[in-house]
Amino acid sequence: MILYNPFQNLTKPEWFLWSLSVVTIIASFMISGGFFVLTLIASLVGVTALIFLAKGDVWGQILTVLFSVLYAMISLRFRYYGEMITYLGMTAPIAALSIITWLRHPYAGTTEVKVHQMNRQQTVWLIIGSTVVTIVFYFILDAFGTSNLLISTISITTSFLASCLMLFRSPKYALAYAANDLVLIILWILAAMDDRSYLPMIACFVMFLINDLYGYVNWIRMGKRQKLYQAR
Repeated sequence: MILYNPFQNLTKPEWFLWSLSVVTIIASFMISGGFFVLTLIASLVGVTALIFLAKGDVWGQILTVLFSVLYAMISLRFRYYGEMITYLGMTAPIAALSIITWLRHPYAGTTEVKVHQMNRQQTVWLIIGSTVVTIVFYFILDAFGTSNLLISTISITTSFLASCLMLFRSPKYALAYAANDLVLIILWILAAMDDRSYLPMIACFVMFLINDLYGYVNWIRMGKRQKLYQAR
């Protein structure tokens, strides 16, 4: 069931992290002056999605689908075709599939997803898949004349890894997303050099990075707690 208020399950530290993220993003927009309002909406949706993903709550996946659509629209505006293709053609569909897999694997009847440790076969296929995706999309993005081609290609690789790891309910999804956050911080710094209205996107992904690092720590904690519960 997803018909519940996910905010009611946030702890005080999580409320603080979410509030800090929201305030930082809004402040960055105010300071930057003129800005593309869609970037503010996308940023707020994104950090909200991350705090729920960090808790293993399916609402994180639902909001990820929405964020992917909004972020793709922003990326198209700046000709970051790699980001647009990644989020519309990969992140959003995988997040939609993750909604199904997460709902099918709840932990002890709670709103928390059951943590999964990937086996060797799954890991091998993930490595093969990410290699193929990287090579194929490099040439696709090159054909589209994508800005900052190398960095955009790396962003696709890290996004693919993060999305697949999330689908498999692995704590390592957060590390892959943290790597992606670092790549995107660089991308939007380059964009902001041409148009300062994109400065808030830098603040957005800095907060994404902090949230993803928290997500990894919390998922490790979740995994240990669930394993201890099963051993009883």
